[in-house]
Amino acid sequence: MADGVGPDPQYDAFADEFLEHARDGLFNAHYDRPACLDLLGDVAGRTVLDAACGPGLYAEELVARGARVTGFDHSPRMVELCRQRVPSGEFRVHDLADPLGWLPDDSVDLVVFALALEYVDDRVSALRELRRVLRPGGALVLSRPHPTGDWLRHGGSYFDVRVIEEVWSKGWRLRYWLAPLERTCEELRAAGFLLERLLEPRPRPEAADLHREDYQRLCREPTGFLALRAVPDPRR
Repeated sequence: MADGVGPDPQYDAFADEFLEHARDGLFNAHYDRPACLDLLGDVAGRTVLDAACGPGLYAEELVARGARVTGFDHSPRMVELCRQRVPSGEFRVHDLADPLGWLPDDSVDLVVFALALEYVDDRVSALRELRRVLRPGGALVLSRPHPTGDWLRHGGSYFDVRVIEEVWSKGWRLRYWLAPLERTCEELRAAGFLLERLLEPRPRPEAADLHREDYQRLCREPTGFLALRAVPDPRR
């Protein structure tokens, strides 16, 4: 068992495949993205930081809704794809293990951090940086794998915080952290956030025929993702 995920940009090796997978796939297009976009609310005229921006699918939708978008990803190829997809945004290669040195304090209205927290070894430090760049009244929206689903799939103690390595159905080999929901909430608190909302989303009804077995399972079991909206703690 590894003691950390490490510094490798794991998605770089299959960034183009991931774009094809996530553009219209059930788990991303009809499940994760709608939930996070709902939690972000009206973004028109607001500055949004897309942390771990991937190939630009979030950024594209945010710009279409009137937002100004800046973002970063650890994978150089993901950043290339994002720039191609969203030429009006500003994107760079950056590791969440490092400070966001190019962004001043209180410089963005919203942060979206979708399905990437589990790849970060020092999550509190990364979340503190996202807290630092948020303006008063701003919000962080993040999604992560549902910890109950992780536990059902991998076994062991639900409460153990550990790194696992697995090969996904497309042959992608990935390392990431398993952690109970309590740990994520405590990390947000330690970073200076207050939890405002938590969603255990269900896929959108229009996706019912996309992959019927997965759709029905996600409608009845906590085996997919969850999404959180957290706001800066004004006392800190």
